[in-house]
Amino acid sequence: MTYATLMVHLELGKPNADLLQITANLAQRFQASVIGIAACQPIQYVYGDGFISGQVMEQNRDEIQREADAAETEFRAVLGGRVSGLDWRFAITGASIADYIGEEARSADLLITKPDRGGSMLDRTRNVDMGDLIIRAGRPVLLVPAGATRLTPDRVMIAWKDSREARRATLDALPFLEMASRVTLVEIAAEDEMAGAGKRLDDVSSWLKRHGIAAEPFVVRATGDDASAIEAVAREQSADVIVAGAYGHSRLREWVLGGVTADLLLASNRCALLAH
Repeated sequence: MTYATLMVHLELGKPNADLLQITANLAQRFQASVIGIAACQPIQYVYGDGFISGQVMEQNRDEIQREADAAETEFRAVLGGRVSGLDWRFAITGASIADYIGEEARSADLLITKPDRGGSMLDRTRNVDMGDLIIRAGRPVLLVPAGATRLTPDRVMIAWKDSREARRATLDALPFLEMASRVTLVEIAAEDEMAGAGKRLDDVSSWLKRHGIAAEPFVVRATGDDASAIEAVAREQSADVIVAGAYGHSRLREWVLGGVTADLLLASNRCALLAH
């Protein structure tokens, strides 16, 4: 199993060189083609009489297009000559950016992006709601923390929970797991669940072994803060990537992520591969 096509989401109006370097390195490792994608919602200027200035709207669209052109130029400059098979997609969309990228993700095996840690109202017309994107993409999403300049996926940690999301994430992560020199399999369990957790991890380890992957299982006693426990084990194991299921529930049309998933999105300084 491999990732034949990667899709990298670029932010408009911001430098994306670090994210593109990581994407290029992964594309070379997997011999994958790469699709660059960006999107923006136009700012709606409504005046007191209820009318929107056509001139202002046109200026806003021109600015968006300039930023998109700059992002495409950066995309091709970093990946051109290093990756065969580049494609670029961009849209000014009235729908949510998560909807647009989620639909386009059908063309890729893995979506690569940076977590949105908040910003101004202007930023929100350019940034994607990560919770919505992960839920809607139907593809694994690799989150690259701000400031990361390289990813060598030698040590991969699976944050296991006996759920369909964790099973899906582990399956989707097989290309990383096959490449890793060390794979750890971790479940956080209450005192009375530790024996059952050990049995579950043995089952998953046996399944991975049949794929040629040797995984070391660890059951960690729950202390009430699963996210901190996962991060502590990841730090102890020097994990390059954390693999986890993405959990959430729908509130109106938006997705509210569970606490551990949200912490992996916003607080982790490690790459995380999430799948719903």
